[in-house]
Order: sequence, then C-alpha cells, then structure tokens
Amino acid sequence: MKQEALEQHFKAIIEGLGEDVTREGLLKTPERVAKSMQFLTHGYDINPDELIQQAIFHEAYSEMVLVKNIDVYSLCEHHMLPFFGKAHIAYIPDGKIVGLSKLPRVVDAYARRLQVQERLTIEIRDCIQRTLAPKGVAVVIECAHMCMQMRGVEKQNSATTTSAFTGIFLSNEATRKEFIHLIQSKLH
Repeated sequence: MKQEALEQHFKAIIEGLGEDVTREGLLKTPERVAKSMQFLTHGYDINPDELIQQAIFHEAYSEMVLVKNIDVYSLCEHHMLPFFGKAHIAYIPDGKIVGLSKLPRVVDAYARRLQVQERLTIEIRDCIQRTLAPKGVAVVIECAHMCMQMRGVEKQNSATTTSAFTGIFLSNEATRKEFIHLIQSKLH
C-alpha cells in the first residue's frame, strides 16, 4: 500500500513539473523513486537503542573508544536533498562496551530519516549515552549539503561541522582535545 501511494504521488509530481510520465524514460520512474525514498528513509523502521542493547559487553576497559570516518548519508528535511560526509564517535566506557559495528548502525538508523545535521548529531550522542551509560560521549559530524551546493547560495566547497559532547568530554578539556586530535590524525 505504501509503495503504491508513493508511486502515485511521484507520478503527480513528475506531471506537475510538466513532464510526460508515459515517455519511455519515465515509465518506471515513479516506482523507482518510491523504492529509493523508502530505502533512503528506512531509519524510521529501526530502533537505535535496540541496536546497541543487542551487543553490550561487560569489560573493565576505561579508555577512549573511537570509531571515526563513518560514512553519513541523509536527506535534508527542508529540501529533501542529500547531505553526506563523515561521523566520528567516541565514548569512555564505565564497565560496558558495545560491539564496534553498532556505532555505524546507529548513525545509519538516525541518518536514514528526514534530518537536519544538528539534530542527527545530538540523537547519536544521546542514544549512546542513554544505552551504554558511559563516562562521556563525543560526536562530530562533517557534511556537504546539496541544498547549499545545488541550489540557494550554490557554494560547492562549503562544509558543515557539528559536535555534541557529554560527561568527561565536557568537563575535561584534555579528553576533549585528545578526541579532536585523534579524529584529525591519520593513524593507519
């Protein structure tokens, strides 16, 4: 039902743009776009808290855990145009760690929704803080926004950086500086 409704809406949009939806190149476009939009927004069907809860392990490790350069692909909720870039996530465990693959999955779960980068950054931070209860969480996201590059101000080289911190990343400047240094470093 959802697929058919989306197809009809996209067909009407194409017609509203002045195109002929019976033209060979556009015959299956409403179907393809409907499937594409469902994939690009499948994060609504994922519970990020449950993702983390599936892979929590008790460990005494209490130093920084950092996963950086996580690919981010999302759609701006204001223009429904893509924004994409990298996320960097760190946390300081307090008796619990999470399977490393869960952090990129949390990024995808929130990014695959209509989004703004500012909220995306906070949602990722809060999910990790809420589910793991670490000593602190740090998230930095750097993205290029097609709504600024393809239309509007048309600034192709612009990038947006957002950050969100909890716990020791807020209260301890040395820890925050270590995180920033590590995300800027090439260690491999």
